[in-house]
Amino acid sequence: METVTDVADCTVLKGRPREFCVDAALAKALRVFWSKGYDGASLADLTAAMGITKPSLYAAFGNKEALFHKALDLYEAEKMAYVRAALDQPTARGVAEALLRGAVDAQTRCDEPHGCLGVISSVACGAEAESIREAVVARRASSHRMLLERFERAREDGDLPPHIDPEGLTSHLYAILQGMAVQAGSGAPREALDRLVETSLALWPSR
Repeated sequence: METVTDVADCTVLKGRPREFCVDAALAKALRVFWSKGYDGASLADLTAAMGITKPSLYAAFGNKEALFHKALDLYEAEKMAYVRAALDQPTARGVAEALLRGAVDAQTRCDEPHGCLGVISSVACGAEAESIREAVVARRASSHRMLLERFERAREDGDLPPHIDPEGLTSHLYAILQGMAVQAGSGAPREALDRLVETSLALWPSR
């Protein structure tokens, strides 16, 4: 799994009022966006967490929207690495289980914000942040397409019953994942999400 570059090895930008580590600052910005969503994260929130001034933020990352996209890249590389691993599972049920359990792990860590950054930011974006919502939805559509293709192969291989609609199954699994993210963000305990995973897997349409 990719990790945030160690502060000791990170790129340091010089400027007033002080030097700062770009990678460490980006990781802190990610936590703010993850906790508050795009709309809820003000520039004051971001600069305070990152320990930099607004001019330094603009110089290093561009505007708030550009910073969010960089934070989302980091989130997907670090916090959602389980998605790539899940697609390599040998069975469709294994794919679903790896996705569901990976999501629970990612969304309920005690040392990080709960819920899903993509879900939070796509649901809580106002009209002025429509481009952010569109970008998040586009990334989700890409993941949806890869999962759909995986389930289509599973049906062709006989791993899924022939009457199962891969598109419907993909949408069903995404609905569960998004619902779990909302519940996690609302404070649902891990035990409740684990029960939801077990129920979903018990109903899985494997042969």
